Amino acid sequence: MTFTRRSVLSAAGLLGLSACGIPAAYVPDDRRSVADRSERDRALNFSNWTQYIDVDEKTGKRPTLEEFRQRTGIDVTYTEDINDNDEFFGKISPVLAQGGDPGRDLMVVSDWMAGRYVALGWVQKLDKANLPNVTEHLDPQLSHPAFDPERTHSVPWQSGITGIAYNRKALGREIRSTAELWAPDLKGRVTLFAGMDEALGLLMLAQGADISAFTADDAHRAMDQVQKLVDGKHIRRFTGNDYTSDLASGAAIACQAYSGDAIQLKAQNPDIEFVVPEEGAELWAESLLVPDRAEHKRNAELLIDHYYQPEVAAELAAFVQYICPVPAAREILAKDPETAALADEPLIFPTDEIRTRLHTMRDVTAAERPEFHQVWGQVAGV
Repeated sequence: MTFTRRSVLSAAGLLGLSACGIPAAYVPDDRRSVADRSERDRALNFSNWTQYIDVDEKTGKRPTLEEFRQRTGIDVTYTEDINDNDEFFGKISPVLAQGGDPGRDLMVVSDWMAGRYVALGWVQKLDKANLPNVTEHLDPQLSHPAFDPERTHSVPWQSGITGIAYNRKALGREIRSTAELWAPDLKGRVTLFAGMDEALGLLMLAQGADISAFTADDAHRAMDQVQKLVDGKHIRRFTGNDYTSDLASGAAIACQAYSGDAIQLKAQNPDIEFVVPEEGAELWAESLLVPDRAEHKRNAELLIDHYYQPEVAAELAAFVQYICPVPAAREILAKDPETAALADEPLIFPTDEIRTRLHTMRDVTAAERPEFHQVWGQVAGV
């Protein structure tokens, strides 16, 4: 099982490319690829977040990767070297900007960060002929993000919802909307995410904004509201992944939260509830990308497509318990008595009613980012 894979943004690296000391360096199509060694070198290097893949607790092996190796003969060197989107960007960006060997053929980053790689031309266009399962099974609600409208450069690994978690017993009532977080009896008992990209979507939706096409005024209106809440000492603090400990200990009664954590939080304490607010919540994904000059592009594409077989997607979903980007995996889980309950879990397979309240947020542009982060940094103290 895993806790959130969403990053905890630090102050470093938040002001765009220059904050990492890397000048903006767009790479045109004709300089993104090298001769593909996939046919003669049956291998690939895959970078991912920690605890974001199925593991056999007895053997320590990763069953879905082992299935891929047995089926294709391709060995995967799997490295859990992504701990934070900006930290990883700072590590790999000097190589990609200079056209060097990235040392990996596949990587997973959050979609708002994936938008940066795509805009810079630092990832390769995927060959759809190698991705028939993706074409057939990708969740339509994840298929057209603003940064990559046709998913020509990215494919979702897992997905999730930014909504609200709260202790219903401690609060003594239900929460149905984000505005209810600002009730007087929650003063000093609410936490929000410290990362602007993680926090703003839900806050803007609460004010009626269309986050797929939000304006600067929408963003500033939400940040102004949070500043007033900070000034009034309503917000306990701004958090990263540690919001779960505040909620578990009772230091916070309600908070911004990720759906992937909610299943585990509720298993530990049945009084914890997760809410997709009436006015909407943010649907996000973390996606697979093939970086420029990767030497095993076709092998990487075959691995991507492997995970879009419903049987394989179900096996992964049963372990990580985030939103599965392959809706057809639900039928596979439903057939097995040991996993049937997961098939009915709306935080893994959202119902049609919940889907009407899910919205994807456009990425913050390079031009907007410095100003937004300056204001948000003052508001959140990051």
